[in-house]
Amino acid sequence: MTARDDKFTRQTITALQRHTPKLFSLRCTRDAAFRFRAGQFARLGVRTASGCVVWRAYSMVSAPHDDYLEFFSIQVPDGQFSSQLARLQVGDELLVERQAYGFLTLDRFSDGRDLWLLASGTGIAPFLSILQEPEVWQRFAQVRLLYSVRHAEEQVYRGLLDALPGCDYLGIRAGQWQYLVTLTGEQQDGCLHGRLTRLLATGELERAAGLALQPEHSRLMVCGNPQMIEDTRESLRQRDLQLALTRRPGQVAVENYW
Repeated sequence: MTARDDKFTRQTITALQRHTPKLFSLRCTRDAAFRFRAGQFARLGVRTASGCVVWRAYSMVSAPHDDYLEFFSIQVPDGQFSSQLARLQVGDELLVERQAYGFLTLDRFSDGRDLWLLASGTGIAPFLSILQEPEVWQRFAQVRLLYSVRHAEEQVYRGLLDALPGCDYLGIRAGQWQYLVTLTGEQQDGCLHGRLTRLLATGELERAAGLALQPEHSRLMVCGNPQMIEDTRESLRQRDLQLALTRRPGQVAVENYW
């Protein structure tokens, strides 16, 4: 797959971090003209050995005010794109389309008091960008992030999340922020256990968060694999929490993410 040269810029890999055998992050330079809203994604291009370019969409982990771009990926066995991305080294080229895309952004909601961010796997990426912006802390009285992973070692970016309250520019108030983890493949002290839909059905999520899900106050962003999105949307519909559409205000915004 190719794209016209005026549609993308050539950036340089500046840092790589391998979190687990499958999970990794990378940073690259950022074109001065590239603009995005927290929660959006970019289309990245990698050249294969044959010389063709493979493109995939990746949400920015970095904040809009950062002078670099950061992405979080899982290496899929024999994946056409992720296997190529995982082979890149510092100094290698990464193509980035000039335009950012996506609607998993705070402007999906015109009101609301409490913000819930529900993520699985690499679907946490857009939320990391959102949480590094002052807007979210100014708009919502309570912010809760639930991260669903199989094993505790997959809690990447824990350091960034734990450091948020100490970032003076964000202005996070005492008790405003809580980070919750649910493990689906093992049990560990300090973590919830089981799939998000079970935590919603039993009320365990709300008890752990000390906050009720209410259509009049709660706004939810959900990002993960398509099955997780479908199951969670159905659970939320049963609570009268509806998808926010252009033609109809709602309480839920979603984005499929592998």
